[in-house]
Amino acid sequence: MSDTGHDPLFTEQRPQLIRLAYRMLGSVADAEDVVQDAYMRWLDVKREAVSEPKAYLRTIVARLCLNVLKSARRKRETYIGPWLPEPVFDPEDEDIADDITLPLMMALERLSPLERTAFLLHDIFAVGYGEIADTLGREEAACRKLASRAREHIHAARQRFAVDRKEGRRLAEAFFQASRTGDLDALRELLREDATAYSDGGGKVAASLRPIVGIDDVMRRFAQLAILFRKQPSRLVRYASIDGLPGFVTVEGGDILQTTALQIEEGAVSAVFVLRNPDKLISLQRSLAQQT
Repeated sequence: MSDTGHDPLFTEQRPQLIRLAYRMLGSVADAEDVVQDAYMRWLDVKREAVSEPKAYLRTIVARLCLNVLKSARRKRETYIGPWLPEPVFDPEDEDIADDITLPLMMALERLSPLERTAFLLHDIFAVGYGEIADTLGREEAACRKLASRAREHIHAARQRFAVDRKEGRRLAEAFFQASRTGDLDALRELLREDATAYSDGGGKVAASLRPIVGIDDVMRRFAQLAILFRKQPSRLVRYASIDGLPGFVTVEGGDILQTTALQIEEGAVSAVFVLRNPDKLISLQRSLAQQT
Protein backbone atom coordinates (compact mmCIF):
# COMPACT_ATOMS: atom_id res chain seq x y z
CA MET A 1 0.00 0.00 0.00
CA SER A 2 1.33 3.46 -0.90
CA ASP A 3 2.50 5.80 1.81
CA THR A 4 0.06 8.61 2.64
CA GLY A 5 2.25 10.19 5.29
CA HIS A 6 3.09 13.23 3.16
CA ASP A 7 -0.60 14.18 2.97
CA PRO A 8 -1.67 15.05 6.54
CA LEU A 9 -5.33 15.59 5.66
CA PHE A 10 -5.72 12.19 4.01
CA THR A 11 -3.78 10.50 6.80
CA GLU A 12 -6.11 12.08 9.35
CA GLN A 13 -9.24 11.01 7.46
CA ARG A 14 -8.05 7.54 6.49
CA PRO A 15 -9.45 5.66 9.58
CA GLN A 16 -12.88 7.24 9.02
CA LEU A 17 -12.77 6.42 5.31
CA ILE A 18 -11.82 2.81 6.09
CA ARG A 19 -14.77 2.62 8.49
CA LEU A 20 -17.14 3.87 5.81
CA ALA A 21 -15.78 1.55 3.13
CA TYR A 22 -15.82 -1.50 5.40
CA ARG A 23 -19.40 -0.89 6.46
CA MET A 24 -20.45 -0.50 2.86
CA LEU A 25 -18.56 -3.56 1.59
CA GLY A 26 -18.24 -5.96 4.54
CA SER A 27 -14.62 -6.67 3.60
CA VAL A 28 -11.51 -5.16 5.18
CA ALA A 29 -9.39 -5.98 2.12
CA ASP A 30 -11.88 -4.38 -0.27
CA ALA A 31 -12.19 -1.36 2.02
CA GLU A 32 -8.43 -0.83 2.05
CA ASP A 33 -8.29 -1.16 -1.75
CA VAL A 34 -11.06 1.41 -2.18
CA VAL A 35 -9.41 3.89 0.18
CA GLN A 36 -6.08 3.44 -1.60
CA ASP A 37 -7.82 4.10 -4.92
CA ALA A 38 -9.41 7.20 -3.38
CA TYR A 39 -5.97 8.40 -2.28
CA MET A 40 -4.56 8.06 -5.79
CA ARG A 41 -7.48 10.10 -7.13
CA TRP A 42 -7.03 12.65 -4.37
CA LEU A 43 -3.45 13.23 -5.51
CA ASP A 44 -4.75 14.47 -8.87
CA VAL A 45 -7.27 16.90 -7.38
CA LYS A 46 -6.64 20.66 -7.46
CA ARG A 47 -6.99 21.38 -3.76
CA GLU A 48 -7.92 25.04 -4.20
CA ALA A 49 -11.05 23.89 -6.03
CA VAL A 50 -12.21 21.78 -3.07
CA SER A 51 -14.09 23.79 -0.44
CA GLU A 52 -14.80 20.85 1.90
CA PRO A 53 -12.03 18.24 1.61
CA LYS A 54 -13.52 15.82 4.18
CA ALA A 55 -16.84 15.73 2.36
CA TYR A 56 -15.04 15.40 -0.96
CA LEU A 57 -13.09 12.37 0.26
CA ARG A 58 -16.25 10.74 1.66
CA THR A 59 -17.91 11.22 -1.71
CA ILE A 60 -15.00 9.64 -3.58
CA VAL A 61 -14.99 6.61 -1.28
CA ALA A 62 -18.77 6.19 -1.30
CA ARG A 63 -18.92 6.28 -5.10
CA LEU A 64 -16.07 3.79 -5.43
CA CYS A 65 -17.86 1.51 -2.96
CA LEU A 66 -21.06 1.72 -4.99
CA ASN A 67 -19.16 0.45 -8.02
CA VAL A 68 -17.76 -2.46 -5.99
CA LEU A 69 -21.17 -3.27 -4.50
CA LYS A 70 -22.73 -3.75 -7.91
CA SER A 71 -20.33 -6.57 -8.74
CA ALA A 72 -20.22 -7.89 -5.16
CA ARG A 73 -24.01 -8.37 -5.11
CA ARG A 74 -23.80 -10.56 -8.20
CA LYS A 75 -21.09 -12.68 -6.58
CA ARG A 76 -23.07 -13.06 -3.35
CA GLU A 77 -26.13 -14.27 -5.23
CA THR A 78 -24.14 -17.43 -6.01
CA TYR A 79 -22.35 -17.60 -2.64
CA ILE A 80 -22.37 -21.07 -1.09
CA GLY A 81 -24.14 -21.05 2.28
CA PRO A 82 -24.76 -18.09 4.62
CA TRP A 83 -22.67 -14.97 3.98
CA LEU A 84 -20.97 -13.27 6.93
CA PRO A 85 -18.84 -10.12 6.78
CA GLU A 86 -15.09 -10.29 7.20
CA PRO A 87 -14.53 -9.84 10.95
CA VAL A 88 -13.08 -6.75 12.63
CA PHE A 89 -11.62 -7.24 16.08
CA ASP A 90 -11.40 -5.28 19.32
CA PRO A 91 -11.75 -1.67 18.17
CA GLU A 92 -10.26 0.64 20.80
CA ASP A 93 -13.02 3.22 20.40
CA GLU A 94 -16.18 1.85 22.05
CA ASP A 95 -18.36 4.22 20.01
CA ILE A 96 -16.98 2.63 16.83
CA ALA A 97 -17.60 -0.83 18.24
CA ASP A 98 -21.20 -0.07 19.08
CA ASP A 99 -22.34 1.89 16.02
CA ILE A 100 -22.92 -1.17 13.86
CA THR A 101 -22.75 -4.84 14.77
CA LEU A 102 -22.46 -8.07 12.82
CA PRO A 103 -26.25 -8.71 12.62
CA LEU A 104 -26.74 -5.22 11.22
CA MET A 105 -23.95 -5.80 8.69
CA MET A 106 -25.85 -8.87 7.52
CA ALA A 107 -29.09 -6.90 7.32
CA LEU A 108 -27.37 -4.25 5.21
CA GLU A 109 -26.72 -6.96 2.61
CA ARG A 110 -30.44 -7.07 1.90
CA LEU A 111 -30.55 -3.40 0.93
CA SER A 112 -29.95 -1.96 -2.51
CA PRO A 113 -26.56 -0.24 -2.90
CA LEU A 114 -28.26 3.19 -2.87
CA GLU A 115 -30.30 2.39 0.27
CA ARG A 116 -27.21 1.07 2.01
CA THR A 117 -25.19 4.16 1.15
CA ALA A 118 -27.89 6.64 2.19
CA PHE A 119 -28.48 4.86 5.49
CA LEU A 120 -24.80 4.53 6.42
CA LEU A 121 -23.89 8.09 5.50
CA HIS A 122 -26.83 9.62 7.36
CA ASP A 123 -27.51 7.34 10.32
CA ILE A 124 -23.99 6.11 11.10
CA PHE A 125 -21.72 8.91 9.83
CA ALA A 126 -24.09 11.84 10.46
CA VAL A 127 -23.78 13.18 6.91
CA GLY A 128 -26.44 15.67 5.80
CA TYR A 129 -28.86 14.83 3.01
CA GLY A 130 -27.43 17.60 0.85
CA GLU A 131 -24.05 15.88 0.71
CA ILE A 132 -25.72 12.49 0.26
CA ALA A 133 -27.68 13.87 -2.71
CA ASP A 134 -24.43 15.07 -4.30
CA THR A 135 -22.80 11.70 -3.67
CA LEU A 136 -25.63 9.66 -5.17
CA GLY A 137 -26.66 12.11 -7.87
CA ARG A 138 -30.22 12.15 -6.52
CA GLU A 139 -32.57 14.78 -5.10
CA GLU A 140 -32.51 15.26 -1.32
CA ALA A 141 -36.10 14.04 -1.03
CA ALA A 142 -35.18 10.83 -2.84
CA CYS A 143 -32.23 10.30 -0.49
CA ARG A 144 -34.48 10.74 2.52
CA LYS A 145 -36.76 8.04 1.13
CA LEU A 146 -33.81 5.73 0.51
CA ALA A 147 -32.63 6.08 4.10
CA SER A 148 -36.17 5.70 5.45
CA ARG A 149 -36.75 2.49 3.48
CA ALA A 150 -33.43 1.17 4.72
CA ARG A 151 -34.39 1.82 8.35
CA GLU A 152 -37.66 -0.05 7.88
CA HIS A 153 -35.89 -3.06 6.36
CA ILE A 154 -33.25 -3.37 9.06
CA HIS A 155 -35.18 -2.27 12.11
CA ALA A 156 -35.13 -5.75 13.66
CA ALA A 157 -31.35 -6.00 13.30
CA ARG A 158 -30.55 -2.81 15.23
CA GLN A 159 -28.95 -3.58 18.57
CA ARG A 160 -31.64 -3.44 21.25
CA PHE A 161 -29.78 -4.80 24.22
CA ALA A 162 -26.45 -3.27 25.16
CA VAL A 163 -24.12 -5.94 26.53
CA ASP A 164 -21.52 -5.04 29.14
CA ARG A 165 -18.08 -6.11 27.95
CA LYS A 166 -17.38 -8.14 31.08
CA GLU A 167 -20.74 -9.90 30.80
CA GLY A 168 -20.11 -10.56 27.11
CA ARG A 169 -16.71 -12.06 27.92
CA ARG A 170 -18.26 -14.23 30.66
CA LEU A 171 -20.86 -15.60 28.26
CA ALA A 172 -18.27 -16.18 25.54
CA GLU A 173 -16.11 -18.16 27.97
CA ALA A 174 -19.10 -20.17 29.17
CA PHE A 175 -20.20 -20.87 25.59
CA PHE A 176 -16.74 -22.01 24.55
CA GLN A 177 -16.39 -24.28 27.57
CA ALA A 178 -19.84 -25.86 27.23
CA SER A 179 -19.69 -26.36 23.46
CA ARG A 180 -16.17 -27.81 23.42
CA THR A 181 -16.54 -30.14 26.39
CA GLY A 182 -19.89 -31.45 25.21
CA ASP A 183 -21.73 -30.13 28.28
CA LEU A 184 -25.02 -29.88 26.42
CA ASP A 185 -27.09 -29.07 29.51
CA ALA A 186 -24.91 -26.05 30.24
CA LEU A 187 -25.01 -25.04 26.58
CA ARG A 188 -28.80 -25.19 26.45
CA GLU A 189 -28.96 -22.92 29.50
CA LEU A 190 -27.01 -20.28 27.56
CA LEU A 191 -29.31 -20.29 24.50
CA ARG A 192 -32.62 -18.60 23.84
CA GLU A 193 -35.46 -20.76 22.54
CA ASP A 194 -35.34 -18.93 19.20
CA ALA A 195 -31.55 -19.17 18.85
CA THR A 196 -30.13 -19.33 15.32
CA ALA A 197 -26.70 -20.55 14.21
CA TYR A 198 -24.97 -19.31 11.05
CA SER A 199 -21.83 -20.86 9.59
CA ASP A 200 -19.90 -19.34 6.67
CA GLY A 201 -17.48 -21.66 4.93
CA GLY A 202 -17.90 -20.09 1.51
CA GLY A 203 -17.71 -23.51 -0.10
CA LYS A 204 -14.03 -23.68 0.91
CA VAL A 205 -14.38 -25.64 4.17
CA ALA A 206 -17.15 -27.66 5.82
CA ALA A 207 -20.04 -25.52 7.12
CA SER A 208 -23.82 -25.67 7.31
CA LEU A 209 -25.37 -24.59 4.02
CA ARG A 210 -28.28 -22.79 5.67
CA PRO A 211 -29.01 -21.16 9.02
CA ILE A 212 -30.00 -23.54 11.82
CA VAL A 213 -33.09 -22.15 13.52
CA GLY A 214 -34.49 -22.97 16.96
CA ILE A 215 -32.84 -24.27 20.11
CA ASP A 216 -33.60 -27.94 19.42
CA ASP A 217 -31.94 -27.95 16.00
CA VAL A 218 -29.04 -25.83 17.25
CA MET A 219 -28.49 -28.24 20.14
CA ARG A 220 -28.65 -31.19 17.76
CA ARG A 221 -25.89 -29.61 15.66
CA PHE A 222 -23.66 -28.95 18.68
CA ALA A 223 -24.20 -32.52 19.87
CA GLN A 224 -22.78 -33.66 16.51
CA LEU A 225 -19.90 -31.22 16.82
CA ALA A 226 -19.11 -32.44 20.36
CA ILE A 227 -18.15 -35.80 18.86
CA LEU A 228 -15.72 -34.06 16.52
CA PHE A 229 -14.32 -31.90 19.32
CA ARG A 230 -13.53 -35.03 21.34
CA LYS A 231 -11.54 -36.45 18.44
CA GLN A 232 -9.84 -33.17 17.52
CA PRO A 233 -10.06 -30.66 20.39
CA SER A 234 -10.42 -26.97 19.56
CA ARG A 235 -7.44 -24.79 20.27
CA LEU A 236 -8.49 -21.48 21.78
CA VAL A 237 -6.46 -18.62 20.31
CA ARG A 238 -8.12 -15.70 22.10
CA TYR A 239 -11.38 -14.17 23.22
CA ALA A 240 -12.34 -11.06 21.24
CA SER A 241 -14.95 -8.49 20.35
CA ILE A 242 -15.97 -9.41 16.80
CA ASP A 243 -17.86 -6.68 14.97
CA GLY A 244 -19.22 -5.47 18.28
CA LEU A 245 -20.20 -8.92 19.57
CA PRO A 246 -18.46 -11.06 22.21
CA GLY A 247 -16.75 -14.12 20.81
CA PHE A 248 -13.56 -16.08 20.35
CA VAL A 249 -11.00 -17.25 17.81
CA THR A 250 -10.10 -20.92 17.56
CA VAL A 251 -8.23 -23.41 15.42
CA GLU A 252 -10.40 -26.38 14.49
CA GLY A 253 -9.64 -29.74 12.94
CA GLY A 254 -5.94 -29.22 13.31
CA ASP A 255 -5.51 -26.22 11.02
CA ILE A 256 -8.81 -24.44 10.27
CA LEU A 257 -8.93 -20.92 11.67
CA GLN A 258 -12.40 -19.98 12.88
CA THR A 259 -14.16 -17.09 14.59
CA THR A 260 -17.32 -17.40 16.66
CA ALA A 261 -19.40 -14.34 17.57
CA LEU A 262 -22.40 -14.37 19.89
CA GLN A 263 -25.42 -12.11 19.75
CA ILE A 264 -26.71 -11.60 23.29
CA GLU A 265 -30.27 -10.62 24.12
CA GLU A 266 -31.54 -10.33 27.69
CA GLY A 267 -28.63 -12.37 29.06
CA ALA A 268 -28.86 -15.29 26.62
CA VAL A 269 -27.40 -16.18 23.23
CA SER A 270 -29.85 -15.44 20.43
CA ALA A 271 -27.51 -16.08 17.51
CA VAL A 272 -24.18 -17.78 16.87
CA PHE A 273 -22.08 -16.58 13.92
CA VAL A 274 -19.27 -18.94 12.89
CA LEU A 275 -16.87 -17.78 10.19
CA ARG A 276 -14.65 -20.45 8.62
CA ASN A 277 -14.11 -19.16 5.08
CA PRO A 278 -10.31 -18.87 4.86
CA ASP A 279 -10.52 -16.05 2.29
CA LYS A 280 -12.13 -13.83 4.93
CA LEU A 281 -9.59 -14.68 7.60
CA ILE A 282 -6.41 -13.75 5.74
CA SER A 283 -5.96 -10.50 7.68
CA LEU A 284 -6.49 -12.31 10.98
CA GLN A 285 -4.05 -15.05 9.96
CA ARG A 286 -1.38 -12.44 9.18
CA SER A 287 -2.03 -10.62 12.44
CA LEU A 288 -1.68 -13.82 14.46
CA ALA A 289 1.50 -14.74 12.60
CA GLN A 290 3.02 -11.37 13.51
CA GLN A 291 2.27 -11.98 17.18
CA THR A 292 4.15 -15.29 17.29
